[in-house]
Amino acid sequence: MSNTSMNMGRATFYEDRNFQGRSYECSSDCPDMSSYMSRCQSCRVQSGCFMGYERPNYMGNQFFMRRGEYSDYQSMMGITDGIRSCRMIPMHRGNFRMRIYERENFGGQMHEMMDDCDSIQERYRMSDCQSCNVMDGHWLMYEQPHFRGRQMYMRPGEYRNFRDMGMGMGGMSGGMRFMSMRRIMDNMTM
Repeated sequence: MSNTSMNMGRATFYEDRNFQGRSYECSSDCPDMSSYMSRCQSCRVQSGCFMGYERPNYMGNQFFMRRGEYSDYQSMMGITDGIRSCRMIPMHRGNFRMRIYERENFGGQMHEMMDDCDSIQERYRMSDCQSCNVMDGHWLMYEQPHFRGRQMYMRPGEYRNFRDMGMGMGGMSGGMRFMSMRRIMDNMTM
């Protein structure tokens, strides 16, 4: 099996709850599902991991989905309008590395992470994280300690200001804080 096929994900999205109605099979990023279906209320992830977004173009609240069945987004994740766009998350093999910063534009305290952190306040005595640099791997950041609350998917790259990342739509305020971080791995448990 090649590295490419190992990284492939596959999910089927359905218009209605309980896997009913029209469906759309996806194995890559989809910025706008409206061309395939009028709404998306349930999903089966056959392989890999996906991030679902409440709005088109990867905007609004985000929801992590790994292999499994999601029969009703509204009751499971609090999504009322369903998923409007999705990203396939490639599985990373190797080390994970991310620098988190207390303030925007890589200011304030800095800490380098290579593993999950269930509370930046307890581990680093940091009360806030407003920017980061993901060097290796893919990460999920959570607004509350212990991997709870709203989530944001972070790919390798520099994130100078979380407020400028489209998080203000769909109920996410510009002042959202991230208090815990988790590596996205194929054997992770939620």
